[in-house]
Amino acid sequence: MSDILRIDEAKKHYRNRRGETVPALDGVSLRLGAGEMRFVVGASGSGKSTLLLCAGGLLRPDSGSVAVAGEDLYALSSEERAQRRSRRIGFVFQQFHLVPYLDVVDNILAPSLAGYEGDPRPRAEELLERFGLGHRRDHPPSELSVGERQRVALARALLQRPQLLLADEPTGNLDAANGAKVMECLEEFAREGGAVMVVTHDPAHATNDALRLEGGRLAE
Repeated sequence: MSDILRIDEAKKHYRNRRGETVPALDGVSLRLGAGEMRFVVGASGSGKSTLLLCAGGLLRPDSGSVAVAGEDLYALSSEERAQRRSRRIGFVFQQFHLVPYLDVVDNILAPSLAGYEGDPRPRAEELLERFGLGHRRDHPPSELSVGERQRVALARALLQRPQLLLADEPTGNLDAANGAKVMECLEEFAREGGAVMVVTHDPAHATNDALRLEGGRLAE
């Protein structure tokens, strides 16, 4: 199995209000291969969001390396890193981060503004039907249910056919039924050969193969 995500000895520290250095990541290493889905669980403040941001090329670690599809993200220029991120990595967030003044179609199309090979609209139409959003295509996010907003966010994350999906508490705002649908979509992405990392504090996902983040360190 080839590594889609490879993190080696990543460290990230912050300073608190008293000027003390606080480790968010303290030598984290992990591998995520094609067709693999892993949960990273931990309490609030354990470093989960920092790990996700570093993995996605959004936050440079103080030391260590992060590679996606064999390429060290932080050895690239900021422009090159943004280009790789837009093509290779999809993000799914608890708060959705949809653009309020865009309709469903344009929210799904938003990642294509960073570049897309060919016309992105057929891909957007495919995702509209896949996620049962065709009847909502012209609606802004304010007119959608919570479950529909998360499905729009998932469709947007998949527009560029990424290799890696990073999900931050993707079911945190959903009821059980909608949460199950989101998990099914993430699992399907992995079955099709993608890699998925989900960070969550939900104890329901603290299964035997989950990674636990405590004090900036990972424990299986």
